[in-house]
Amino acid sequence: MKFENHQCSNGLTILGETNPEARAAAVGFFVRTGSRDETPEESGVSHFLEHMVFKGTRKRTADQVNKDFDRIGANYNAYTSEENTVFHASTLPEYHSQATDILADILHPALRAADFETEKKVIIEEIGMYEDNPGWKVFDHARKNFFADHPLGNSVLGSVSSIQNMRRDQMTAYFHRRYAPSNITVAAAGNFNWESFHKQVEKLCSGWKPGSTRRDQIRQTSGAAAFSLLKKESVKQQNLVLISPGPPAASPLRYAACLLSLVLGDGSGSRFFWTLVDNGLADSADCAFHEYEGTGAFYSSFSFEPANTQKILDIAMAQIRAVVEKGITDEELGQAKSKVLSRLVRGSEKTGNRLQDIGMSWVYLRKYISIDETIQNFDKVSQRQIQQVLERYPILHVTTTTLGPLGKLKAPVVANGKKTV
Repeated sequence: MKFENHQCSNGLTILGETNPEARAAAVGFFVRTGSRDETPEESGVSHFLEHMVFKGTRKRTADQVNKDFDRIGANYNAYTSEENTVFHASTLPEYHSQATDILADILHPALRAADFETEKKVIIEEIGMYEDNPGWKVFDHARKNFFADHPLGNSVLGSVSSIQNMRRDQMTAYFHRRYAPSNITVAAAGNFNWESFHKQVEKLCSGWKPGSTRRDQIRQTSGAAAFSLLKKESVKQQNLVLISPGPPAASPLRYAACLLSLVLGDGSGSRFFWTLVDNGLADSADCAFHEYEGTGAFYSSFSFEPANTQKILDIAMAQIRAVVEKGITDEELGQAKSKVLSRLVRGSEKTGNRLQDIGMSWVYLRKYISIDETIQNFDKVSQRQIQQVLERYPILHVTTTTLGPLGKLKAPVVANGKKTV
């Protein structure tokens, strides 16, 4: 595999990892913007705009966009997070150029007034759908509780009120502010010709007007250590989310943090699994490390019978406390490495996965990281690095949020460092 990169005069970055042995090719436009970049009046505009991008351009109607993708058999989609909005497509190699053309075109949407009002109703329905999903609702509330006044606590979907009150000119202004070429990275992975690709992108996007963007409040947070009990009697299961602070995306400790999360709460063979799932106390018990620009967080999530809530919470906190006080074993670290390395190798065989890895590495770190380098970075994680994560990030400083029929729960004792208070 070979990596190439090129920067256009208007600031747009083009990346490519070519693999002649691959049987597919993927292309994506990574826009460094999300809910953390929105004002309160714009809440939900990043996600709303993601929808509007597929509603047509000066060249294509919404139907033509879909038909053009379908005609080449593309697997295409988009997503919006707290920090990024990404549009991507995977095709057979011979259709890579056409997929690139479609994506480049829709990245400058028409934003027609009629489409804006129609899609507004779709977004409001989507908000209602997610509000009816207990797992999503408790996660969204937990994130807001943890980040408090940090912009990463902003809602990705926004609220019914913010979407209803949003004006088309607000979206247009946000688009011109955030979708500047210097804030966009175009990446490709798989079986494609780099010279043809970067020349095509430069031709398609050279007319995009340059602009400057910035991201405010890039800072670490230890979280609010808040406790929230959301009662919803119509829900049969109790849902619990614990969030603790962790290293940011640019930290070399992110690899150790990822492995630590696997030791605590991987789907099988983890501490949460053996103490909560294997013995039937919980239906699910997971821990995942999320890295952001400036900060990071460990998310532990559980679902179980409401009667087990206090016991689940006590056991989960005891497992986190044990890790803080005693660390993890060499056997646990080795097992976590085996899991992540296996998943990396198997996942790298999919061009869509490599596309995401290449794009996100550049967005966050401004560098290319090959699959071999990623494997080496995980393989080199030592017990000392695990200990550094535990020393620098108070993972016992937990924000607790639970949702379900339960009406009363004792809040856990949290700590700022190694000793509980």
